[in-house]
Amino acid sequence: MTAWAHGLVQGVGFRWWTRSRALELGLAGWAMNLPDGRVEVVAEGSRADCRALLDQLGSSGTPGRVDRLTHRFSEARGGLSGFAER
Repeated sequence: MTAWAHGLVQGVGFRWWTRSRALELGLAGWAMNLPDGRVEVVAEGSRADCRALLDQLGSSGTPGRVDRLTHRFSEARGGLSGFAER
């Protein structure tokens, strides 16, 4: 799954928070700040666990403020371990 969080999501602990939620779900991947102010989240694992992370990313419990969340599901490429803040 790749998701893009739009809003006040940089400089507020959003990537760290995302990493913690992803690790709790057993997902591999990363959360990365983009130059345009969004955060990109790439997560591999079961579709159910990716969906659970997506639900959390769109909740009111995130640091900062997520105004819009876009995403896409695709086949896992593999080769990822752990979950990084980039």
